[in-house]
Amino acid sequence: MTSEHEDFHAIINIAIAYTWALDTKNFDALNDVFAPNATGMLNGVACDSRDAIIARISGSLLRLDFTQHLVGNHQVNITGDTATHRCQLHAQHVKTGTEGGDNFIIGGYYDDVFVRTANGWRIQHRVMQPTWRSDNANVVKK
Repeated sequence: MTSEHEDFHAIINIAIAYTWALDTKNFDALNDVFAPNATGMLNGVACDSRDAIIARISGSLLRLDFTQHLVGNHQVNITGDTATHRCQLHAQHVKTGTEGGDNFIIGGYYDDVFVRTANGWRIQHRVMQPTWRSDNANVVKK
């Protein structure tokens, strides 16, 4: 049995592992972030499975040259084998040679429901809610 302190840090480490998977474009690593039956609402797009979440993320990021996703100000509330997690995000997206500028920055937050699995804590449901945007939105357009 783990302590609440260990669970708290494990949940934050999963939130951070998510950002590394995105920024290194190691989308297979998201299988260790999300529960097999995970769902999400990512920037207004509903995703009804882990595969749909990974497809949404990879489809958005593969066309970019670089990204940097930072998370902080974590709030974690643990109740047995479930937990809620909320953190702020700051994400920079770069596509070199984009007319109007190479950068697009977004700020917002993630609201998550975590579940304890046999393989550790995993995100069961994630809401990514942007609150502001800056620079050239053409960077992230198809």
